[in-house]
Amino acid sequence: MLAFNGIVGAGIFALPGTLHEKFGTFSPFLFPLFALLIMLVVIPFARQAALHSGSGGPVAYTAPFGSAVSFQTGWLYYVARLTALAANANVFATYAAALYPPLGGGFGRALLILGLIGFVTWVNVVGVKRAIRALEGITLLKALPVVTLALVGLVVAGANLGAPIVLPEFSAVEAMALVVLYAFVGFENASVPAGETRDAQRTIPKALIITVCATAAFYFLVQLAYVAVMPQGPAPSAPLAEFAQVLIGPAGFVILSLTAMASVMGNVLSSVTSTPRVTFALSDSRSLPLWFGRINARWQTPMNSILFMAGLGAILALTGDFLGLAIVSSLARLFVYGLSIAALPMARSKAGLTTGIVLLALVLGGLAFCVWAAAQSTGAAWAMLGGLLLIGILLYVGARLQAKASSAATVSSIQPPPSTRSPE
Repeated sequence: MLAFNGIVGAGIFALPGTLHEKFGTFSPFLFPLFALLIMLVVIPFARQAALHSGSGGPVAYTAPFGSAVSFQTGWLYYVARLTALAANANVFATYAAALYPPLGGGFGRALLILGLIGFVTWVNVVGVKRAIRALEGITLLKALPVVTLALVGLVVAGANLGAPIVLPEFSAVEAMALVVLYAFVGFENASVPAGETRDAQRTIPKALIITVCATAAFYFLVQLAYVAVMPQGPAPSAPLAEFAQVLIGPAGFVILSLTAMASVMGNVLSSVTSTPRVTFALSDSRSLPLWFGRINARWQTPMNSILFMAGLGAILALTGDFLGLAIVSSLARLFVYGLSIAALPMARSKAGLTTGIVLLALVLGGLAFCVWAAAQSTGAAWAMLGGLLLIGILLYVGARLQAKASSAATVSSIQPPPSTRSPE
């Protein structure tokens, strides 16, 4: 549930129109293409997951590089999930506004975004079991209507499936790389709460690989049906709702708008379930202030970490837009993936295992893919990422000063009082 909801969120509801506008009949094939590319990262990442049973995910994976690198990796992952939460909250508001226009801007939009984030925050504060049960229900709400719609679209417009496929310029694919990649990032969510997962070293690697493959097939099916039914042109703000309206009428528009909202809620819920465990783990290692590691006495959840993410995510959601936030999220994840898989040979050596030529080639291929994709980013994305990293650095410095002060106080408390006797 965590892996699937981490991947399938706003992307499939926001991207079909944009990809159809820019790539036409080739757009469905972008998903299997990028699925193959992301496998260069997923397979080594899964091998890392097989070596660890504790929580933290990328934070634990990059520990061989030292505490400073481990912290930066954890904070980059946190930034990636934080900006994704904000991006998806914007898509939630967009589909809600399609149903009720007053929610499209101003006070109505702000209230809706705050209500969404507030609800998923409450669910997670009162316990992880409740959050996972909510995810199970939301997953059915988000997947079944979209698959059904895609199958209906393929049947209705079957004759259009024979349209010639026009290959795009490679530069056009490069320009949209981080946007398409956003449709796949999030698989790493399942690795973070490994310490709360039964038989994590077997369960999580399988979940990562199977979910990415299934998601690629899901995306391909939906985009293929969209291309077969919809005319190529400017992308609508709520593409799948428009798609449903063409096929079914006004009822379809309402159903898919509600489905999109359920999907985005599942993604946001998944993020708030797993991501605060990163700041909790960083606090436990004294890389963040101890405030982040405090456990609620009643519900036994890292409430402070959950509330911090919700607050900062709400600010970004209210001040940003989907595409800009999605690009920053993808960019931050590329660093997380690169550092995590680069540490794999060291982790295997520590576990008494060797790194064969095939696995080493996958690691190098994954690193090359991360570098290439990051190079496609924009100046604005780098600037936002830099600002969020600065917040992390300040918190890290504060934690180190806190730890130093605590250590000094401990030493002082165990020193014997100074002698009042005069020297002989």
